[in-house]
Amino acid sequence: MRYLSVILSLICMLFTAVSAHAEKRVAFVVGNGAYKNVAQLPNPPIDAKAMAGVLRNVGFDVVEGTNLTRDKMTEKLLDFGKKAQGADVAVFFYAGHGIAISGSNYLLPIDADIKSEMDVKLGAAINIDLTLDQTMSDAKVKLVFLDACRDNPFAAKIKSNASTRSVSVQTGLAEMKSGEGTLIAFATGPGQTALDGQEGTNSPFTRALIAHITTPGVEIQQAMTEVRAQVNEETNKGQLPWGHTNLIGSVYLNPAPAPAPNAAAPAATGSIAPGAVASSSPGTDVELEFWRSVKESNKREELDAYLSSYPNGQFKSLALARIAAIENGPSTTTRNISSGVDPATFTEESNQVTEDQIGLDKGQRRDVQRRLTGLGFDTKVSGKFDEDTRTVIKRWQAARGYPTTGYFNKLQHKALLSEIVAATTTSSSDDTDDHPARRHSGGGGRRSSGGGGGGGGGGNPGAFMGGLVGGMMGGMLRH
Repeated sequence: MRYLSVILSLICMLFTAVSAHAEKRVAFVVGNGAYKNVAQLPNPPIDAKAMAGVLRNVGFDVVEGTNLTRDKMTEKLLDFGKKAQGADVAVFFYAGHGIAISGSNYLLPIDADIKSEMDVKLGAAINIDLTLDQTMSDAKVKLVFLDACRDNPFAAKIKSNASTRSVSVQTGLAEMKSGEGTLIAFATGPGQTALDGQEGTNSPFTRALIAHITTPGVEIQQAMTEVRAQVNEETNKGQLPWGHTNLIGSVYLNPAPAPAPNAAAPAATGSIAPGAVASSSPGTDVELEFWRSVKESNKREELDAYLSSYPNGQFKSLALARIAAIENGPSTTTRNISSGVDPATFTEESNQVTEDQIGLDKGQRRDVQRRLTGLGFDTKVSGKFDEDTRTVIKRWQAARGYPTTGYFNKLQHKALLSEIVAATTTSSSDDTDDHPARRHSGGGGRRSSGGGGGGGGGGNPGAFMGGLVGGMMGGMLRH
């Protein structure tokens, strides 16, 4: 009976994962900060990058942009509108300046130059209600997050030019009502202003969204309760997010169940085959996505944003090393690569035999993979030099002028070890990379990557589920 209960639970989990995989999920994520005619905002582009990574991690096809002009925002909205047709879940996230005039809310492109109410109505700003209706109306579930409740930067100009009649120019954004199947969330209450946060980090509202909306097994309205609590506490009750919802069912951005406290117990007693069930940590996946989005950045504020979100993250030392390199000049990270390298490194051949002579164990291979990733040659940290890793090694060798074989010799290995100032700390998640089942998990959804192949189960989620269930049941029966 205990085995049957475990099997049924696992099948339910797998059906949930396959359901998320099959859903059509799209998102519009934009952060505007580099304004040309009013004070700039340093954090919205950082907020947008972080949010895009979080949503991709749970299976969203993200239309992303930062510092967009009116024309570029229109292009992105048209793209989003096409993708949102028939979507199961559509998310709209905007960070940047927004204004409220006569009860209507508008988003501001970076080239907005508003001198009067007429400028707004003729298209210098983007009407939120009209935009949401035209892009998301066909989606089953619509989630709107507006981190735009800042002071109206054009208020004085608009009022000074309203000579013929009274114009209502509000502080913050005006209240909005949500239609059926819609949740709207503001960074703070209507008519109030929200904090942008410390420069180079996420705003309090976006930071709280990132922390809670994709928590495994947590319904979105419960997640928003946690968001409000976090922002309220972080701002010493100076800011309280506001929302309006008309959702008619439970909505989970990450339907994967939260791990049970004794989930490992059956495996320990031998009732489930080792490796049959495993899931990577959603938090780790989100951090990895965030790090990948900033690891090659030359902007300190983006790296600081990573450190702010993950003060003890697994890439902390690499972020600090890159910040140091940026502060010391743009060429610091590469100008000394050849310094101290044995000249024979550039000519001595390498192959399987020369690599075997080094005697790398699994831990040392993981260290090599981490170092390659830290240098911008992204590879999985598995402790195995598979075909993908060999390809990455070839890229590193070609970039350094070494013989390009995909194998190390002692001189090349020594040269690699001398390149990185500080390697990442060993993460407990490293060992999970060896298991195919773990690579197929990922917070309840597929991960978008260019051409669109999902990480959750390839092109055939049913075959993936059947194979995994079959493997688990076979393991149980053998015991």
